[in-house]
Amino acid sequence: MLKAAIIVLMLALVASLGSGFYYLMRDQGDSEKRGTLHSLGVRLAIAVALMALIAYGVATGQIGHENPWDVGPAAQATQESTSESP
Repeated sequence: MLKAAIIVLMLALVASLGSGFYYLMRDQGDSEKRGTLHSLGVRLAIAVALMALIAYGVATGQIGHENPWDVGPAAQATQESTSESP
């Protein structure tokens, strides 16, 4: 569920980036129109929410590393202690 929420927020960031580009092209430097500014604010809020969600996932252990090449600190300590004993 957490990973799905992260993906949705990433897609929302891309959509906000697209809308910012649209408003940038439509406004053409008109200081009265603030579509680009509002799009930036929305993108910033989504980015903060995404970072908070990722930090929550890491803190609770729902998001972790599962890399096959990274054995982790506990396994490294076990491998070092077995290699030291003859």
